[in-house]
Amino acid sequence: MTQPTLRKTIYLKASRSEVWAFLTEPEKLAQWFHAPQKTLEKGQKLEMFGTTSGDLLIWGEVKEARAPEYLEYTFTVKPMGDAVSLVKWTLAEVAGGTQLSLEHSGLPAAAEAFDLVLALDNGWDKHFIQMREAIHEPVPA
Repeated sequence: MTQPTLRKTIYLKASRSEVWAFLTEPEKLAQWFHAPQKTLEKGQKLEMFGTTSGDLLIWGEVKEARAPEYLEYTFTVKPMGDAVSLVKWTLAEVAGGTQLSLEHSGLPAAAEAFDLVLALDNGWDKHFIQMREAIHEPVPA
C-alpha cells in the first residue's frame, strides 16, 4: 500500500523573499494559515495557534529553513494522534514572481485514515487561496 503524499504548486506575483515572509513570519502566516508566536527558524519547535481560538492546532519541529528557497518541518495535528508527517516548501523564481511548491508526506496510509488525508488535502487548497488573497491584495494599514 502506498503512503499518501500531497503535492501542490501555485504561482504568486511576489518575490521569493516576500513569499518566504508569508511562510515564516507570525503576522504574515496568520493572514492565510495559523499563527506561530515566533518566526520559523531551523531547530526550533513548531507551534501554530488558531487565529481566533488561540488553541494549539499544529506542532512539530522546523528541520530546515534556507531563505528564500526551502522550508521543512514536521507536522502533527490532533486527529493524527502520535503520527508525525513532513511538510516541505520549495520556492523557485519564475518570470514575474514565484513558484511555490508544497509536499506533505508521511501521512497515514490506513483506509480508516483516508478522511484525514482528504481533510488535509482540502485544507491546503483553502489555505493556498487565502495566501493568494493575502499576497495579491494587501490589507491596508
